[in-house]
Order: sequence, then structure tokens, then C-alpha cells
Amino acid sequence: MSGNARQVAQTVYMLPDSEQIFALEFIKRLVLAWDPDFTKITPAEAAELDAIETEMERGEYIRHEDIDWD
Repeated sequence: MSGNARQVAQTVYMLPDSEQIFALEFIKRLVLAWDPDFTKITPAEAAELDAIETEMERGEYIRHEDIDWD
């Protein structure tokens, strides 16, 4: 979790329960406004995909045909 996300969580935690619900709904609306169909990649997801791509380029993967599915 980034420092900003941690700070948001700590700040929301200080609120009374009823206001926490409001804050949660507000944050959900912000996310939907930023990415209405949840197709954008976050920085953490981009880093994970880059790492996977590097592993694949080095041949560090198991082919589907090599798995015994039975």
C-alpha cells in the first residue's frame, strides 16, 4: 500500500462509522469516475506485469501442454 493510500485509510478510520460509510461511497465514486469499466492498470499492476513479462522473456514459465491435467 502506498503512503497516500495508507494516509487515506488512517484518516477514514478516525471518522465515526456513519461518516466512514460516506467516505467509502465517495471513494468508490472517485474510482468509477477515473475508470468506469475497471480497465486501467494501476502502478502496482503494471510493475507485476513487467516482472511477468521479464520472466517469460527469460523462458521462466511452464507451457500449458506440459501440465498433467489428469
